[in-house]
Amino acid sequence: MRDCFVDTTTALLAESPRTALVLADISAASFASAAVRHPDRLINVGIREQLMLGVAGGLALTGLRPIVHSYAPFLVERAYEQIKLDLDHQAASAVLVSVGASFDRAESGRTHFSPADVALFDTLSDWTVHVPGHPAEVSGLLRATVAADTSAYLRLSTLGNARPYADAGELVVVRDAGPGAALLVAVGPMLDAALAAAADLPVTVAYTHRPRPFDVAGLRALAGTEVILVEPYLAGTSARVVSAALADRPHRLLALGVGRDELRRYGSAEDHLRWHGLDPAGLRRSLTGFLTPAMASI
Repeated sequence: MRDCFVDTTTALLAESPRTALVLADISAASFASAAVRHPDRLINVGIREQLMLGVAGGLALTGLRPIVHSYAPFLVERAYEQIKLDLDHQAASAVLVSVGASFDRAESGRTHFSPADVALFDTLSDWTVHVPGHPAEVSGLLRATVAADTSAYLRLSTLGNARPYADAGELVVVRDAGPGAALLVAVGPMLDAALAAAADLPVTVAYTHRPRPFDVAGLRALAGTEVILVEPYLAGTSARVVSAALADRPHRLLALGVGRDELRRYGSAEDHLRWHGLDPAGLRRSLTGFLTPAMASI
């Protein structure tokens, strides 16, 4: 996904004189040739993430379309105040692109974890959030967000699904279990694990790589009385959206994602998926524990 981002951004810098890129050292080597060709629109501020967002806000106010890039905890958590003030409060839009996701760089420790990033964007106004589940989804999403001239967050990961779904902003049904089945919504790179976990269960599986704005109309059309969310970030991040969308009908909701316990372990991304119950075996335990006794006995 990161390579697709670099290639697409390099092309956008060449194609559009409005496009700018602001870095804080991360991925600077990958953009070395682009920096030579576009020194006025590719700015590396060094390890100063708050400044990176302030510069992006200033560029946006001059009419440029800035792309801002770093690891998720540096881009979102460390510079949250600047996102809030220098972009949101000023009505200055930018495209923020992160790598690292929740714990992709687990070997670097807690400084590189950011499971709460999408929840933080929920405290701001009208941000679009994209969470691609395959590298082939990245280029189209990035081009669309840059062209849209609104604020957007693109969350890249080393994890991914076996195949892309290019048009999955709205919910796409990947596995239809028929009328009355529970609905499982998998976000981004969680789809394959969710499909494996629900393989022989009467569960309809839908996919999206755009959790914000959430496809409320699609959710209402597909949901019965049991809804399961599987998100690659903080568990429950989209629970309020689903609950509000289904407030006029009885339903049960299971929200799965990264837990809130501080594990104090490095490990690998795969280890953390297992520890948080987001691998197929962990998801299977959660699904069978949540579904009705008749389904759970399968």
